[in-house]
Amino acid sequence: VYDSSSVFLLLFSNDGEIDILTVQKTDNEGYPWRNHVALPGGHVDKEDSGPLEAAYRELEEELKIKKEHVELMGSLGHFQTINHKDLNVFVGIWKIRETVSFDPAEISRVLEIPFKNLVRTHIDSGFHGRIPDVFELLYPFKDVIIWGVTARILHHFIEILYPLVENESLK
Repeated sequence: VYDSSSVFLLLFSNDGEIDILTVQKTDNEGYPWRNHVALPGGHVDKEDSGPLEAAYRELEEELKIKKEHVELMGSLGHFQTINHKDLNVFVGIWKIRETVSFDPAEISRVLEIPFKNLVRTHIDSGFHGRIPDVFELLYPFKDVIIWGVTARILHHFIEILYPLVENESLK
């Protein structure tokens, strides 16, 4: 049985470029997401009316980003993790950027990853048109490597947009 969680793939404009907001989880012993680069989100609670409400709630709880500051673009569907989580992935535009704050017991830092860097890695690594295995599907960024379910989500997102991003302007 898979537990239901929801995350946001949050896009925003940064000096005219498109970035994706991610978090790096803390380096706590025994924590299943230890040091992982992840999309902001968490468990769907019984009190939530559904996965989307959970994604918005978690965004505000984790990073203090208000629902009113995010424009929902749609859903990327469900992704399953090796830890038996069913992730509902929503795409949003972070319209009104404010300073984020987070619980250092859960998140070590926030990363703003340029979308064009991910696309460049996607193209240079030959990921287009196929689904690489977990050991190959890696997106390095500065001093971290995005892998696992987060890499699968990014791969899926880039593949959807590939006809728009394969031109030189985004490489």
